[in-house]
Amino acid sequence: MADAPRDPDDELLASIGLSVDDPAVRAEATRIARRLRASGARAIGFVPADDVVAVPPIAIQLGLALCDLTGATIAVVDANVRYPGLSGLADDDGETDESVFATRWLRGSLALLTPPRVERAGEVVPRLARLLLESADLFAHILVDLTGFDLIGDHASAAACMDGVVVVGRAHVTREYHLQDLRRLLPENRFLGVLLSG
Repeated sequence: MADAPRDPDDELLASIGLSVDDPAVRAEATRIARRLRASGARAIGFVPADDVVAVPPIAIQLGLALCDLTGATIAVVDANVRYPGLSGLADDDGETDESVFATRWLRGSLALLTPPRVERAGEVVPRLARLLLESADLFAHILVDLTGFDLIGDHASAAACMDGVVVVGRAHVTREYHLQDLRRLLPENRFLGVLLSG
């Protein structure tokens, strides 16, 4: 008997190494999504604890879980304008302008937004703030990858644009002092906690 055809969105995610079929990952993403929803934060930034942490796969899993949980439209924003991780998933046929990120829709209600071009350091935070303002009525939650903002010295100002910020680390690898150092850089009233992956 032949396997049932896979969803094209699942095939696309599998092409970047992201499995949406793992029940344990789905259950954990749903648990975390419930906590994020309960926090009341709509725009949530994810800051990697180090250069090896990949935020986009985690944000996508949480975005899919929030879509399932709420039935609402959710956005995952690849704000890493130096080395965007989701640029390969963006639709090439969509037109973009100065204020719009390229968008790819998954499963009808998860929007993946990625910058159409690499930005200069001074443009990054204003562009992100404009995106958040323009998207406020479109999405129930906006999950933002804040990778790379430390390289341009804008971690704190990018985090200040968010309703909440989560530091993403690697289980058994990320050390407490890394997390404490990052926490000191982030606005205290927006810190939601630490998420360990792996």
